[in-house]
Amino acid sequence: MKRMNGKNRLRRTMRFLSAQRPALMKDAYIYRPDSVIFDLEDAVAENQKDAARFSLYHTLRAVDYEGVERIVRINGLDTPHWQEDVRAAVAGGADGIRIAKCELAQDVKAVEAAVTAAEEEFSRDEGKTLLMAAIESPKGVLGALSICEASERLFGVALSGGDFRKCMGTAPTKSGVEMAAARGSLLLAARAAGVQCFDTVFTDLEDMEGFMAEVVLDREMGFDGKSVVSPRQIRVVHEVFAPTEREIREAERIVRAIRENAEKGIGVFAVDGKMLDIAFVPGAERVLALARASGLYEGDLI
Repeated sequence: MKRMNGKNRLRRTMRFLSAQRPALMKDAYIYRPDSVIFDLEDAVAENQKDAARFSLYHTLRAVDYEGVERIVRINGLDTPHWQEDVRAAVAGGADGIRIAKCELAQDVKAVEAAVTAAEEEFSRDEGKTLLMAAIESPKGVLGALSICEASERLFGVALSGGDFRKCMGTAPTKSGVEMAAARGSLLLAARAAGVQCFDTVFTDLEDMEGFMAEVVLDREMGFDGKSVVSPRQIRVVHEVFAPTEREIREAERIVRAIRENAEKGIGVFAVDGKMLDIAFVPGAERVLALARASGLYEGDLI
């Protein structure tokens, strides 16, 4: 029984691509990221915003992404561009919209209202276009819980390290200590609200060892995935997030036992000497979903 839906689907990797470069956009699915983020914000010159929207719309309409999720990063709400960005994304049939520089719950609500209006305007199913929020400042981190709870459309939040470090007056370190408080706070808010959480990009494309270490940290902290900027990084993230054989077998036993006991009306029971209840199901099902995406599981429990 498959439980992963649009909001909680696997998003181990979210690859950024400039909406100003259609040649890259049309082949974005080839490297099999879980999601692509077509960027209308920082990656597009100020005098090319209209052209990028045009390119975005026609790419979304014409290209089959073979199941890869298509997210559009709109310009900030303090610009004159974001509302037209929303209209182009919804008209093209994007799966979701990433809200740049989100600091308040009201930012999410404003974009939600614009998305709802665009869905009606372009005859899209109401509620189909999901939202995610990019947290890029200390104010955004401190308001993360209210942001995470602002809309039923919101599937997750993502940390933007470049802008956050600028706000804090810091620079990237090998240990990641400058991002520790933000990472922990954002994860806590996301988990409290029941939405996903994604770590920031790693921009040094030559330092694959450093990238690997950061991805391992992300998995150990509990992030759902990581934003990436290069096809080279996708494989690394997917390998790090792949569960071990032991984790897969344990998840199978948990899911099977919980379902069998639920049919008998038993709510709490032991598996391998550990007391379990229904609260363990989402975690076990995620392990199996990760295993299937990694080619390590062919069972029928998800």
